[in-house]
Amino acid sequence: QARLLESGGGLVQAGGSLRLSCAASGRTISSDGMGWFRQAPGKEREWVAAISWTEITYYSDPVKGRFTISRDNAKNTVYLQMNSLKPEDTAIYYCAVRTGSSFMLSGDYSFWGQGTQVTVSS
Repeated sequence: QARLLESGGGLVQAGGSLRLSCAASGRTISSDGMGWFRQAPGKEREWVAAISWTEITYYSDPVKGRFTISRDNAKNTVYLQMNSLKPEDTAIYYCAVRTGSSFMLSGDYSFWGQGTQVTVSS
């Protein structure tokens, strides 16, 4: 059974940076597409970024140019570098393994982690 563990969240001022990590265990993710999602209070879970097993990357419009998704297969880990953070980026951030055809739909992902809280103060 694959397990994902997110880390790296915290409290940061607007304009600051954070680097989230998603460490996988129980499954080698080198052949998997991976994704990051986020959920703010009172809102639906929102797709943020995805990376294919060939390291092609995709970003949602709100984060394009500010966030970078990457992977280190030797460490079985995926990262999300977040720069120029805004208060509207405040959310719990989740990573997951893409098991379906879409890289944007949460229903096409499995093995969700517990999430890591990111809070951006103004």
